[in-house]
Amino acid sequence: MTDSILSLDHGDLYVCQDGPHNGPVLLLIHGSAASSRSWDALVPLLATLHRVIRIDLPGHGRSAEPVDGDYATPEQGRRIGAALDRLRIEHAVVVGHSSGGYAATALAEQRPDLVAALALISTGPGMDAFIAPGPAAFHPAQWPPTDEQIRQFASPGFREGFQVPQELVDELRGMSFGAVTAAMQASTAYLNERALPDRLVALGKPLQVIFGDEDRRWRPSSAADYRVVPGANVEFLPGAGHTPILEDPPRTAALLLPFTEAHTVRASEAT
Repeated sequence: MTDSILSLDHGDLYVCQDGPHNGPVLLLIHGSAASSRSWDALVPLLATLHRVIRIDLPGHGRSAEPVDGDYATPEQGRRIGAALDRLRIEHAVVVGHSSGGYAATALAEQRPDLVAALALISTGPGMDAFIAPGPAAFHPAQWPPTDEQIRQFASPGFREGFQVPQELVDELRGMSFGAVTAAMQASTAYLNERALPDRLVALGKPLQVIFGDEDRRWRPSSAADYRVVPGANVEFLPGAGHTPILEDPPRTAALLLPFTEAHTVRASEAT
């Protein structure tokens, strides 16, 4: 793995890369209140064939908060595009987990030349599919939160009984309350403006959707909403919750790899 900090116009962005440098590019985008580390268990299964690039979105992980305070999803897409330009990436298959799928879609809306295909893992299609959380696990006056508060907050993001990894607990505590809440509010605004399947129909990109059938953040049956996208491949992981990339990396990779391999070949041929 190699990592670096890219100095962009609205703040520094952390990037890490795995796999062969000349391999077809696979970009992984994490969800809210998470970081590139949420992909750690999955990357070794992908990096034998792909140049895997991960980023920490602004205000998350090791990336700086945006100097202008703008967490809007289209702006997230623009910053990701700027980072890929800096890395001289011309084509990529883009995979988003949870709200990372909104940033991935925004990138494809702005840069259709750059995005060869999209894979969305546990990405809610619209706010009507959201499963309302319980009471907030913490309050800005109590920030930074305790381990137990973070685990309470994060537990619906995993299947029942799954232990939230300590490194993710530590990383969320290192974020600001403003970054966590602003990023979540931006995702809600993006969906309220236009449901994701409608956006994807307009894009016309190859699409794969993966959902755990025990997702506790988004109604699992809502994955069927993506079938309005022509040719969309919608697949379920029995027994998996909202974060199969950590709960069950081998089965997640087994679904993801045939799709990414098919479309990264086309991307590499186009360069």
